[in-house]
Amino acid sequence: MAEVKVLYDEIGNTLTVWFGDPRDEYVCEETGEEVILMKNREGHVIGFEKLNYVAEQPVGFQVGFQTAGAAQLLHNKRINAESSHAGL
Repeated sequence: MAEVKVLYDEIGNTLTVWFGDPRDEYVCEETGEEVILMKNREGHVIGFEKLNYVAEQPVGFQVGFQTAGAAQLLHNKRINAESSHAGL
């Protein structure tokens, strides 16, 4: 199971989520929607930061999840698209 690091900065109003090693950060890309993507040398997104994020009531939590490879995600997207077109 992958480890996710979630950091909330109350003073800076940012929410940072890492699903890769922060030490591998090589470049950042701003999306234009107050989100910054952190990428490694290969260009893979290893985290993101949401700017101007204000939590109403900060809470601590732990999240577990499984990751899927890009090929599996594309396969699932294709199946969903085919099934929605079949109903037309």
